[in-house]
Amino acid sequence: MAVSDNLPPIGPSGAIARAFQNNHLTPMLAILAIILGILSVVVTPKEEEPQIDVTMADIMVAMPGASTREVESAIATPAEQVMSEIKGVEHVYSVSRQGQAVITVQFEVGIARQDALVRLYNQVYSNQDWLPQNLGASQPVIKPRGIDDVPVMTLTLYDPTGTHSGEELTRRAHMLEVALKRVPGTRDIYTVGGVPDRVDIVFDPALLAGFGLTTADIESALQSANASSQEARVTRDNLSIPVQAGTLLQSLEDVKRLVVGMHRGAAVYLDDVAEVRRGSTVPDQSVLAGFGPAHGDERAGKAGDVYPAVTLAIAKKPGENAIDITTAIEQRLGQLRNRALPADVEVLVTRDYGVTASDKAQKLISDLVSATLAVMLLVLAFMGWRQALIVGISVLITLLLTLVFSWAWGFTLNRVSLFALIFSIGILVDDGIVITENINRRIQNSRRAIKDIIPVAVDEVGTPTIMASLTIMAALLPMAFVSGLMGPYMSPIPINASAGMVVSQVVAFVVAPWLAFRLLKHKKGEALEEDGDSGSSADGVSPVSLKIFNTVLGPFLGEHAWRRRLLALGVVLLTLGAASLPVFQAVILKMLPFDNKSELQVVVDMPERTPMEQTQRVLTEMGHYLETVDEVDNWQAYAGTASPINFNGLVRQYYLRSEPYQGDIQVNLASAEARSRPSHDITQALRGPLTEIADRYGARVKMVEVPPGPPVMSPLVAEVYAADGFRRAELANLIAGDMANIEGLVDIDTTLEAPTRQWEVVVDRARAARLGVSQAQVVATLQTTLGGVNVSYLHDEQAKYPVPIRVILSEADKAQPSALLSIKVRSRSGELVPLASVAEVREADWMGAIYHKDLLPVTYVTADMAGEIDSPLYGMFRMVSLLNEQEQAPEQFFIQQPPLPEKGTLKWDGEWQITYETFRDMGAAYSVGVFMIFVLLVAQFRSYILPLVIMAPIPLTMIGIMPGHALLGKEFTATSMIGMIALAGIIVRNSILLVVFIKQLLDEGMELEKAVVLAGAVRIKPIALTAVSAVVGAYFILSDPIFNGLAISLVFGLAMSTLFTVIVVPLLYYTLARCKWV
Repeated sequence: MAVSDNLPPIGPSGAIARAFQNNHLTPMLAILAIILGILSVVVTPKEEEPQIDVTMADIMVAMPGASTREVESAIATPAEQVMSEIKGVEHVYSVSRQGQAVITVQFEVGIARQDALVRLYNQVYSNQDWLPQNLGASQPVIKPRGIDDVPVMTLTLYDPTGTHSGEELTRRAHMLEVALKRVPGTRDIYTVGGVPDRVDIVFDPALLAGFGLTTADIESALQSANASSQEARVTRDNLSIPVQAGTLLQSLEDVKRLVVGMHRGAAVYLDDVAEVRRGSTVPDQSVLAGFGPAHGDERAGKAGDVYPAVTLAIAKKPGENAIDITTAIEQRLGQLRNRALPADVEVLVTRDYGVTASDKAQKLISDLVSATLAVMLLVLAFMGWRQALIVGISVLITLLLTLVFSWAWGFTLNRVSLFALIFSIGILVDDGIVITENINRRIQNSRRAIKDIIPVAVDEVGTPTIMASLTIMAALLPMAFVSGLMGPYMSPIPINASAGMVVSQVVAFVVAPWLAFRLLKHKKGEALEEDGDSGSSADGVSPVSLKIFNTVLGPFLGEHAWRRRLLALGVVLLTLGAASLPVFQAVILKMLPFDNKSELQVVVDMPERTPMEQTQRVLTEMGHYLETVDEVDNWQAYAGTASPINFNGLVRQYYLRSEPYQGDIQVNLASAEARSRPSHDITQALRGPLTEIADRYGARVKMVEVPPGPPVMSPLVAEVYAADGFRRAELANLIAGDMANIEGLVDIDTTLEAPTRQWEVVVDRARAARLGVSQAQVVATLQTTLGGVNVSYLHDEQAKYPVPIRVILSEADKAQPSALLSIKVRSRSGELVPLASVAEVREADWMGAIYHKDLLPVTYVTADMAGEIDSPLYGMFRMVSLLNEQEQAPEQFFIQQPPLPEKGTLKWDGEWQITYETFRDMGAAYSVGVFMIFVLLVAQFRSYILPLVIMAPIPLTMIGIMPGHALLGKEFTATSMIGMIALAGIIVRNSILLVVFIKQLLDEGMELEKAVVLAGAVRIKPIALTAVSAVVGAYFILSDPIFNGLAISLVFGLAMSTLFTVIVVPLLYYTLARCKWV
């Protein structure tokens, strides 16, 4: 356009630019945005991973004396039936054991905890009538569990000097529970391990009988002496006096001086017939603390030392910032030193999710800053400092506003939400670059007042940049609808990135013109020629790029149709070749790779007949091995109880592990900077030696790492269904046996239990009736003397937890059937009758647990994958093909439960299920995204064929992505898929630029051959700039173990497809234009 001409009218984006380019509000808004952004970084809770909120609840019902089968049919099955009626329940599991059932309800992800629990309680309490009062079943106890029950901090107390007894340590821990609960934001604080505080009355059956007494007499004496009244008031001499009748048993002396009967006219004290003691009771669980070579010298404890310990676990309230709570707790501990905490009791922080989260967040924010700076430098190199400054400020404001949005939407600052920003930096810069560059070009080529030029320049590229942003949003947004456990893990990416696009568009129309108005000037003193703008749009193209494009595209133009066909064939073959790499295992498919965490867990299951002391011995032996591993800082062994759970333990229900034959070791490694091996490699290296120790004792060992995404029962799970228990056991053993032969499968275990014997005390009812003794008396007496019943309580004013009083036999006597049967009971006529005359002890089989899943009895076979190929999917498919070759193999199901499992069927579960659901949903999201892009393009170009030309490079991204993964030897994961989806949007925006430009040149009357070559030559600069800045942004993600898939996809995908876009799109357009199709 010549200078004398009028400027063209402007559309809405130009109007926005005109309104804000010289408005006093613009800088105020910009400063406000920056302040808000910085504030939101400070106030948003920081986490390492996004919290996946899955509500679970355990319903426990006891039914003393009932066999496993009766518990299963009378309690578990009806309860499952009732629970599966609830809306929003994903699975109902149950475990039936002798005398008790645990029914677990798992709700779908994303159902609010409150809704879920209201429905659950309603269902339980409105159906209580199916347990009749006198059946002997207890009231159901409901224990809901959710992500907030996972402790963010654990403290292990131990005493290196050995001056404090186990009871004293436990008491200290209980005092700390109260002191630390006062820290605001803490939720549940509890102690694991420790010696229970109780009063044991150990009696000698012969001595008791000598005084003519029975255990029932001691019980009634204790209960009647422990009676007291509520205060009543009397009035005397005009004063109101409170009266309290009876005092409670408050000290050990009170219990010892208790009169339990009369003998020959003298009182018999409890002290005369039994040993009464408080403390030195036999513990049911143990916690030991040990250290590894990486443990610092400044704290007590070195490799080789093992101390008895107790562990305090501290959870946080929802929405609180973990780092604030954990630092407050450390300060509080410092204040409590020498008060509640003696100087010689050491406190070791054995988990601190606050520190890990804040370290991660700091690293990510610094990555974000570095990525932004790197992209700025790039723009500076391409565009000169004034334009770079405009783009820099725009991007800064865009990022900070997106963080405000992220906070408002309810995301925390975690790996996923921040990576969404880092990876979209390359794309966000783009709006700023395109608009600034266009304004600058216009200003340099025109004499008019800058305030008139800016709106026109903005308007010219306004619509194309909006379209380009929309295409990327169309590609990403469908991902927000991924369902299942992976949903909350994925959703921050599309939502944050799309929010970034919208904000960036607004900033480009509002802030950039204001800055341009102040920073960009006309060239000094150059007189513009009169017809300065009358050439074609391609003026000012660099001769070098023109020459390159002529050389590359030239041979394929004109009458060389067969050359074009060969090129097309070559590209198609390359694409197919790249896509087939996973088939040949050149690229491994996996859900998510392992992160480099500083903790791992060793879960040990001993044979079911193992006492707690033996479990502890095996754990200690494993601990001594850990002391030889350089990267280990400290370890805690938990026998007969479970270590404080992490998110994985929540889903796997490790918190229910309280049997004497169950144990686990929590291993804490040196921080990631202090070691060269990633935690996954250390775990793999530990597996062999620890399994060897376990095998010597017939134990099963599982190495459990913190899973990077959603947790599952085990990486590989085969659920075996059959009509009866024997067939299930047979199939489970068969499958476990086959698994052992498959390369890479480790930690194989089943839920079948080792054959164990039990003692049954059988009462001869007829004989008992003749002697005047009832079966209930025998049961009550044995239950008391074996320590199963708390007879009464000691009312100690200092104890935080009630102190039970038990009347028991000594440990040695308990284990002798003859000693058990020498205990006497009082008959109806008042004589003492020894149990031996009415009962006998028989040996019988102990029935293990029966597991149900969704109303079907099931046996689980679990395994893990290690070795060259880390993905459990490959182990599973090897197993599938092995089973397919066998005749008697069970039928296999992959996605849902078998409809009729009677004849023996198998359902594969574990990581496979989540991988299948995620890739299925993401595949669908990808398809929807591509379709949405197509719709947008049809709307813009009013044609069906042109959009196909523009979208042609989408499948070509494969040529970069797959070989890129193969080259770096990384697995193709869910994050790689995100990169692939985002690429579709970025590539299309480049194609649009090319095609629009070719059309523009043709409209100006240039011939087709020349237009096709020129378009590439002119547009290569902005296309390359976008691509390079996206690659630079992605470069900072490469170091992250989980998200490097995303980076690989972007880096390699962009490099290859940008190359192909500038060659393939113009040629395709050329070919179709010759046929007159476009």
